[in-house]
Amino acid sequence: MLSTYTYPKFSYHQSDEQRSGVPQRHPVVVVGAGPIGLTAALDLAQRGLEVVLLDDNDTVSIGSRAVCYAKRPLEIWDRLGVGQGLAERGVRWQVGKVFARNELAYRFDLLPEPDHQMPAMVNLQQYHLEEALVAAVAAEPRIDLRWKHRLLSLAQHDDHVRLTVESPDGVFHSEARWVVACDGANSDTRRMVGADFSGQFFQDRFLIADVVMKADFPTERWFWFDPPFHRGQSVLLHKQCDKVWRIDFQLGWDADPDEERRPEKVIPRIRAMLGPQAEFELEWVSVYQFACRRIDRFRHGRVLFAGDAAHQVSPFGARGANTGVQDIDNLAWKLALVDSGRAPQALLDSYDRERAFAADDNLRQSTRSTDFITPKSRASRRLRDAVLDLARTEPFARPLVNSGRLSTPTPYVDSALNTPDGEPFAGAMRPGTACADAPLHIGGRPGWLLQALAATQSEGPAFTLLAFGDEADLPGLAPVGVDGVRAGVLRISRSADADLADPRGLAAERYGAEPGTVYLIRPDQHVAARWRRFDAAQVLAALRRALQCA
Repeated sequence: MLSTYTYPKFSYHQSDEQRSGVPQRHPVVVVGAGPIGLTAALDLAQRGLEVVLLDDNDTVSIGSRAVCYAKRPLEIWDRLGVGQGLAERGVRWQVGKVFARNELAYRFDLLPEPDHQMPAMVNLQQYHLEEALVAAVAAEPRIDLRWKHRLLSLAQHDDHVRLTVESPDGVFHSEARWVVACDGANSDTRRMVGADFSGQFFQDRFLIADVVMKADFPTERWFWFDPPFHRGQSVLLHKQCDKVWRIDFQLGWDADPDEERRPEKVIPRIRAMLGPQAEFELEWVSVYQFACRRIDRFRHGRVLFAGDAAHQVSPFGARGANTGVQDIDNLAWKLALVDSGRAPQALLDSYDRERAFAADDNLRQSTRSTDFITPKSRASRRLRDAVLDLARTEPFARPLVNSGRLSTPTPYVDSALNTPDGEPFAGAMRPGTACADAPLHIGGRPGWLLQALAATQSEGPAFTLLAFGDEADLPGLAPVGVDGVRAGVLRISRSADADLADPRGLAAERYGAEPGTVYLIRPDQHVAARWRRFDAAQVLAALRRALQCA
């Protein structure tokens, strides 16, 4: 039990196929109602698919677990209708500080430019996140969330997957055209399909202590190397909601988990950090190890893996849940188009290629962070300590300090869905990149570019032609389509009286756009192609390429 949170208990219900004993074939069954499974159900349902969501529990996660949610996942959740609420409920921050012993070695800002709707980071206990997502799922008529349902086995066939499911009323069978496995690091679904899961385990153990206290620490991420209150190890401090603070203590290889989580061991560590007069209460304590590894393939026939079921990273950099949400952002539109017959199954293979590429990037970043935080040799430690000493006075050394590179989206720069630039472009919005947000005036009122993109895609998976300029700058501009997949037009003008106005020019600046520039935007708000002028034949070819149509 937590002093600041009361766990909900969700109701089990018996389905029609349980009562009748006749299996029903569902478009999609999602396994696991954690943050990734709940996000998957919402995204798939909003793209027109009926979804059954199975979870073997009847409440939200025990303990705060995941804490930090980055700007890109918040933008994805905003598209699904919950992002703004999460940003308002959580603790916003963007500044981090790194200390060597007790001296400031490095300071960073995750959002150095203004004018973005979503904050750089929000800290929010995972149970708050899950409760908000469960409420959104309950309001979505296309989702059937089934608590206390455990997947026992599955068998794949040419056009469906047969599932054996256990519930409080016994075992029954169900069917799905597609299964999305979001059942965590110890995924049973992964075992059922015989998938390999390989990578690196780390021996170091860390203590998580969630502490209720009044404190005058600023709303920042603070990380200490070798502080005087925990010599030879590292410590991380984060603020959460409800006056709860997350403190992570590095313990070393030989720590006894059962011993270290006892209050008699935890409280002196916290008191040494906060001082003898500090008033605090332990909320939740856990000892953990971690791994950096991933699945061999994100797609195994009609079973697709996402989140921790597909990859694990160290907690440094908040790459776990944030990466999983982006898995779903990539998968949902592709699955909706393939299931409806508007795109070939080759499009689902691009999910594996793009998200495996992103997973490898996250694993690489996570492993580098872990090696810096926990050196494995005397030489590595001396190098790390030298970098920290130099960082206090030498700017060149500060980017080398690695207390966990914070989660950012991985551009799919080599994706087969991209159409390479045929003309010079400035700026970061190259094909494969997640769209940058920017403030706009929409119908004369303040709004945001990503909101406008989402509105054009509100009736299922659709592409968008994002065009910059007045009508005279964009001769022939018109929607295009391939096999029932439409690319509608969203035109941004500098004219203040335009329906979609960019009076300050920030959108044009972030997209390196001149009058006449056109971008083809995927349903997951990633750039597929861009041109300096509209050409219907080029757009059509790029759309076919982004759909993996022959």
